[in-house]
Amino acid sequence: MLLFGLSAADRAGWFGDAGSDRDRYHGVEATVTYAADGDTIDVDIPDGKRSLTRVRLWGVDCPETAHGPDDVDAYFGPEAKAYVGEHVVGRRVRLALDPNRRPRDRYHRLLAYAYLVDGGAMLNEELVLRGLAYADRRFDHVFRHRFGEIEKRAMREKAGLWKQVTARQMPEWRQRMDAGRRP
Repeated sequence: MLLFGLSAADRAGWFGDAGSDRDRYHGVEATVTYAADGDTIDVDIPDGKRSLTRVRLWGVDCPETAHGPDDVDAYFGPEAKAYVGEHVVGRRVRLALDPNRRPRDRYHRLLAYAYLVDGGAMLNEELVLRGLAYADRRFDHVFRHRFGEIEKRAMREKAGLWKQVTARQMPEWRQRMDAGRRP
């Protein structure tokens, strides 16, 4: 009986855990505190022993930025990170989790869609529309088709990276996918 009571208390968050990721994050508003790169942000919600939650924007892939002395920025990586830093850090977002996917990636980042509270735009979508991110077709998600259509529009309009990107500057997964091979 004691074990049953302790288990119920743990699930209720009495020992510091506020339940499942879906319970803790889906539909919750938070302030963006940092842009690690264009598709990875920190929000002011505690995550376990960390004071912040690292969020990987689901369904998009921004070009990488250098994180170490031997790393090199990918084409348009600094522009994507700068956009998020200038236009999103300090603003409130509402997080939404994909109902059909696991909530975390292998790096334990929360996988989410982020909606700007003071305008309603979805950050993930805005990044694709502005040519700052690729529509990530490697994984199925609820906005896969929509992001793909938005990417086609960005390509036609030569938005952001689509103005001059070459196939060799694209991420390897994208090069393989465009060549008809598995990512």
